[in-house]
Amino acid sequence: MPVNPTIQFYLNQLQNDLPATYDRLDPLELRRQEDAMMTRFQHKEHVLDVEDSMIPLQGREIPARIYRMTDQTAPVLVYFHGGGYVTGSIETHDAVCRTFANVANCTVISIGYRLAPEHKFPAAVEDAYDALDWVAAHAETLRIDPDRIAVGGDSAGGTLATVSALIAIERGGPNVLHQLLLYPATGTEENIPLSLIEYANGYLLDEQLIRWFQHQYFIEEEQLTHPYAAPIFSPFLGQLPSTTLLTAEYDPLRDVGRAYANKLISLGVPVTYSNYTGLIHGFANYYYYVPEAKRAVKEAGRSLKDAFDYKKNRP
Repeated sequence: MPVNPTIQFYLNQLQNDLPATYDRLDPLELRRQEDAMMTRFQHKEHVLDVEDSMIPLQGREIPARIYRMTDQTAPVLVYFHGGGYVTGSIETHDAVCRTFANVANCTVISIGYRLAPEHKFPAAVEDAYDALDWVAAHAETLRIDPDRIAVGGDSAGGTLATVSALIAIERGGPNVLHQLLLYPATGTEENIPLSLIEYANGYLLDEQLIRWFQHQYFIEEEQLTHPYAAPIFSPFLGQLPSTTLLTAEYDPLRDVGRAYANKLISLGVPVTYSNYTGLIHGFANYYYYVPEAKRAVKEAGRSLKDAFDYKKNRP
């Protein structure tokens, strides 16, 4: 099917604002523009309580936002926003975190990890795992169930989510129950995935922008295939928990996510995989205005709730 009409209208408008080349694109200005745009049009669902906090980590503090649906102990989703490791924030993903809290009836802790180019690889990875470890260690204070901790994220945040789960396995860290991954960048064992060829231009995330993001975050080309950047190369994949993974039809990363889902399935990991027709990369941020995107986000939230409920009923 064609691109969703609402999304296509947005893409048509965006074409006039995109630079002919990204060589002179200022990362701080792009961050400012995206923050302003993405926070302006959010529809925020009500949750019982929202608390901003700072997580003290070794040698640094990072911001977090906690969404609670109850005063009682609850399962938790530790969420990492997307943005190519360069843009995005707790604010830009406020709406989607509220939705996941509502649909999955859980606490959501949104992590404001350090961004590039100020902080290069693996700074975001270190923040993601250390934040997950901190959340697990403070389960009682946070009123969360230490046996029902999930990780999740979209795009680069999806990568950080699954990498943090892999590091937890590698280091004997927190026991992650489930991972919720929206169109993650998980690396590829192929030369060039077909979707990266078919949708290289004209669908918001294009090949040039992907390379630009990589240039901002990574110091060396070899880091692109490090398991902390491309988790499909991790030797611990078979030990990952059950996974919900979503991709979009018109996303250059579609086949990357699909290959990751298939790799996990081949290793015996329970995976719920869905590819949503008519949608593009980043659709979670537009779900309120696009019914198909809303259905995808809600279905992802229900899959997370099923994982939490299954663990509660069968400890």
